[in-house]
Amino acid sequence: MTRTIRILAVALLTIVGLVGTSLPARADDRDEHRARCERRIHAAQDKLREAVQKHGEDSKQAHKRHEQLEQVKRDCPDYHDTEHHDMDHHDDHDQH
Repeated sequence: MTRTIRILAVALLTIVGLVGTSLPARADDRDEHRARCERRIHAAQDKLREAVQKHGEDSKQAHKRHEQLEQVKRDCPDYHDTEHHDMDHHDDHDQH
């Protein structure tokens, strides 16, 4: 009986140890993915701003950059930071 309890205790500790070490790695992966998404979104926002400044808000270049920004956002579905919006959203807020 004691041998069985020891085996079960060792198995339980092994499982807990394996699960415990994998959780921080998953959190790190999520953080890295989020940071990568933030960089891609910021870059797309910058390109949109540049296109609007250079070619105008209704230009085909600005529309293309806006579509690219929206695609980047769709590729990063877990990205929901309220301070990061594209220029259209800023214009909406300014009018209210």
